[in-house]
Amino acid sequence: MRIYLAGIEILMKRVQAIVRASPQKIYALSSYFYARQHSDYPALIPCYKDFLLDSGAFTFIQSQKDHQDWDGYLEEYAEYIKAQRIKKFFELDIDLMVGYDKVKEYRARLEKITGRPCIPVWHKSRGKEEFLRLCDEYSLIAVGGIAVKHIRRAEYKYFPWLIHEAHKRECQIHALGFTNLDLLRKFHFDSVDSTSWTSGGRYGTTYRFNGRGLSNIGKRPGMRVGDYVQLDQYNFIEWTKFQQYALTHL
Repeated sequence: MRIYLAGIEILMKRVQAIVRASPQKIYALSSYFYARQHSDYPALIPCYKDFLLDSGAFTFIQSQKDHQDWDGYLEEYAEYIKAQRIKKFFELDIDLMVGYDKVKEYRARLEKITGRPCIPVWHKSRGKEEFLRLCDEYSLIAVGGIAVKHIRRAEYKYFPWLIHEAHKRECQIHALGFTNLDLLRKFHFDSVDSTSWTSGGRYGTTYRFNGRGLSNIGKRPGMRVGDYVQLDQYNFIEWTKFQQYALTHL
């Protein structure tokens, strides 16, 4: 399983030296909404082993008090993808705001401008048949709505079916925002992403790779209270160790 570290663009100044020192080893997912705010961020992209770009549409929604200019945002997103030669990027999965018919229209426009297929993000509101159709048409799709609990914990029992049907159609499946470390061993997605490594600065969480997974060890010995730069750097390194383990063991 590939575990992509999300949020690197937000804490770029804290971890960019580590990224540059570990070329072609890190799997990363970034939000266009934040990445576009850092003119020096594209220089990090070639350092990653693999890179996924999310549209950042929901963050854009939260930042706008008035009408969202989705057409303009789509154009900017597509041009950024072209300029940075990004190969893997997600559609604007804004079904709740504009309806799925409009999402499909935006998907087609995005693919036309970039000249590449995007990664569709299936939501349960699209239904089972649409999930199967997307698996037939694409080699990689994502499941959305997990982090925001549109897919409830009681509905995780359907994950094996989604994974099985995708693989039967030779389609890989990515779980967006699926950060439950225990359940990664139960549900065999091809890839997931997580911002949990950034929880040091938010909650003081300290992770340690224990050879099989990640443990929360509380405050790291020798670390100064409030030194979140050091804590984020430490957590980042431990999560990259877990990434490498997960490639062959999950």
